[in-house]
Amino acid sequence: MGREKEKEKPSEKALNLLRSRLSDPNFIFRSLSDSPDSNYSKLKFLISTSVTEACNNSILLLGPRGSGKVACLKLQSHNASKYIRIHILCFLILYCLRLLMQIRLNGLLHSDDNCALKEIARQLCMEHQLLFSKVASFDDNSQFMIAMLRECGLAHKTIIFVLDEFDFFAQGKQRLLYSLLDAMQSVNSQAVVIGVSCRLDVDQLLEKRVRSRFSHRKLLFLSPSKEDTERFMEHILSLPMDSSLPHNYAAEFNGRLKKILSDERFKELIDTYLSFNFTIGHLVRFLFQAVSYMDLNAGFLSLGNFKAALSSNQRQPKLECIRDCSVLELYMMVCMKRLEVKEQTSYNFCSVMTEYKSIHDSFQTSDYYAANVCLRAFEHLLQCQLINFIDNKGHNQSVEFRPVKLLISSAELHQGLKSYQQCPAILLKLMDR
Repeated sequence: MGREKEKEKPSEKALNLLRSRLSDPNFIFRSLSDSPDSNYSKLKFLISTSVTEACNNSILLLGPRGSGKVACLKLQSHNASKYIRIHILCFLILYCLRLLMQIRLNGLLHSDDNCALKEIARQLCMEHQLLFSKVASFDDNSQFMIAMLRECGLAHKTIIFVLDEFDFFAQGKQRLLYSLLDAMQSVNSQAVVIGVSCRLDVDQLLEKRVRSRFSHRKLLFLSPSKEDTERFMEHILSLPMDSSLPHNYAAEFNGRLKKILSDERFKELIDTYLSFNFTIGHLVRFLFQAVSYMDLNAGFLSLGNFKAALSSNQRQPKLECIRDCSVLELYMMVCMKRLEVKEQTSYNFCSVMTEYKSIHDSFQTSDYYAANVCLRAFEHLLQCQLINFIDNKGHNQSVEFRPVKLLISSAELHQGLKSYQQCPAILLKLMDR
């Protein structure tokens, strides 16, 4: 009996393996970094070029939160901690990690120029076992940084400056960016500046003197294509055939997984989820939830596991608010969405009422209410924060004349209408158009 208790089921081993994979950023992004056209390969080439050719470089990693910018950097650091391979005249020379040093700053913590330079000086002192002065001025820390860049360059040591939340450093006088990039103009220095930001226009925030010293390289981390998403899920969820798991169990698990991935219902489910959350980070959290729903007695993933994960993710306050709305309020939101489809970027209560009347005239609906009743429904949508005023101007204007915007997406509104028991069929028909 004791041996049977100690013996772990294959399904439990598989569950632990999948959870460990989904918690390991290095494994997660390995499948997306195999291609020579991937952002990982481009960043790796830039850093290796800086080391081999003893030159300075700067680059921006841009994309929404959860798209893999920081994970790509961590994967670079993880691989660099093993070794850096440099080919010179057909000889393979292994350089240890001492030829690379990374200094990390975060705009949320170090947006002040004095604070940022002090943090750079502190990390440089810690790396080279020097005494750090807390009372040093901005100029003292700036001169110290320039001197360390020169000394590291002479020792063929590359310093990588990672500036997370880069847009915060691009505010104010930008003295830190200017001092850093200006110091890199020296022939003796050997450094790489990597800016990480979720703002795609962050380079436009740079002053002219800073922009002239920046290399203007950018790597865009966009949402993966359908093919990349399918390959990514298969890479994450497939069990290895050469592990401690029984061979027959792993083969059957992978066979069932392929059937799920090729199922049209599963593809529709994933498309629904990615319409709300379209980054790799969100997809990983979704897969972790789906794996956690796996039945250990059955031992295999099922389509129901992914449906359960989707339903738990779709419990959003906006959808709950839609379920509490009246039929008239649903009409008002559908009218606003139709105005957006017609490329009408600004609309108010009067234009919404015009659209509402046109729907009634076209389809002869029974749900037609007076203007004063519609106005109360419009005001209730404002209170529920399903719509909001575009700006704070026009406080003296009446509510019906102030421009508003809808705060929910088309997919959310469509999902809310489907879950609404008494939703008129005409509204779903209008949303499908």
